[in-house]
Amino acid sequence: MSRKVWALLCAGAIVAGAAACSSSEGESAGGKVTLTYGYWDEKNQGQAMDKIAKEFTKTHPNIEVKIQFTPLKEYFTKLQTSAAGGSAPDVFWMNGPRFGVYASQGALLPISDKIAADKVDTAKFPKSLNDLYTLDGKQYGLPKDYDTVGLWYNKDLFDKAGVKYPDATWTWDDLRENAKKLSDPAKGVYGIGAAPWGQEVFYNTIFQAGGYVVSPDGKKSGYDDPATIEGLKLWSDLIEEKSSPTVQQMTDTSPVELFQNGKLAMWTDGSYDATTYSGTEGLNADVAPLPAGPKRKATVIHGLANVIYAKTEHPAEAWEFVKFLASEQANRIQAETGAVIPAYEGLADTWVKSMPKFNLQVFVDQVDDSVPYPISKNTAAWSTAELDAITKAFSGGQDLEAGAKELATAMNAALAKE
Repeated sequence: MSRKVWALLCAGAIVAGAAACSSSEGESAGGKVTLTYGYWDEKNQGQAMDKIAKEFTKTHPNIEVKIQFTPLKEYFTKLQTSAAGGSAPDVFWMNGPRFGVYASQGALLPISDKIAADKVDTAKFPKSLNDLYTLDGKQYGLPKDYDTVGLWYNKDLFDKAGVKYPDATWTWDDLRENAKKLSDPAKGVYGIGAAPWGQEVFYNTIFQAGGYVVSPDGKKSGYDDPATIEGLKLWSDLIEEKSSPTVQQMTDTSPVELFQNGKLAMWTDGSYDATTYSGTEGLNADVAPLPAGPKRKATVIHGLANVIYAKTEHPAEAWEFVKFLASEQANRIQAETGAVIPAYEGLADTWVKSMPKFNLQVFVDQVDDSVPYPISKNTAAWSTAELDAITKAFSGGQDLEAGAKELATAMNAALAKE
């Protein structure tokens, strides 16, 4: 049977209930199993993933792992197609926003029983990440890494304006006041970037104000809550006060690039961009904790997990590999790249020391104040509406409060269908 016909027979859903197709390359004549491992960050993590795969085979000589790189912009489109067609990798990276739909549609193998049987100590990982990859009481992935968000700042711009560097005592008021002092719109320099980005920007202030994005039971939007609206308003005010570029300016040139180019004095960004800033020639920067909001300190925590394709022909071998990926040895290998904070307890220090010119300990210390990245079973059903609504509100094209309440109505309709 041709590959095309087989794919057509298996297509139609992400996958539960589809034909019992397989992603594995099968066994060689000598009984050696070959697993495939899908990931999307070759530049920063490809070398580490390759080393991890080879180290695994040293202790599991009958299992070979072939890593499969797909650029992030194509990763989930390809994954959806391959999962429906029975050719998804045996093991692959998964993120929080996509997890719900893959797990609920049967594309992922539940591993709670395997975790219990092999006595895998999930307490070695942040509880919020274990929870992120748990659905209806079943865990589907073991955490790979995590990231939190900090306040990156340009030392040269602060020095030039005579402003003291941010520290753990900063509040929203300090952020507003100093962003204004650091702004010089005539020269294209701004205090901070108020981009309509969830994880890096407004999710954090929503939680700091005491609001929420999705209720814990996944049934209600928080965008009509006054505290949530207060968390959004901080950013729209900064744009209106010209302490931030306009949304259009940040669309033409991303805030990351503006920060790299010395056009933003501050930018709230994740630990995952530390390597980007470390490699930016001429950028004299550092990072501080996020300023505290009216109700609390808070930062979004997110992280990837390694998951197993439900239709793999080799579930036992795939589980052995996932266990290894969650081991101290594998986490140490990826920590040494500096690309991500390893999820395994006690190894964050290796990552912190990988770029000593930055105070990266900030990202680790904020874990105690972290809030899981907001998701539902089908985050994609409302995420586009969220981006559109916040973009319009930050652009001044729609009243913030009215737009947030309209978004809540649209989200509630989407959540009701899950």
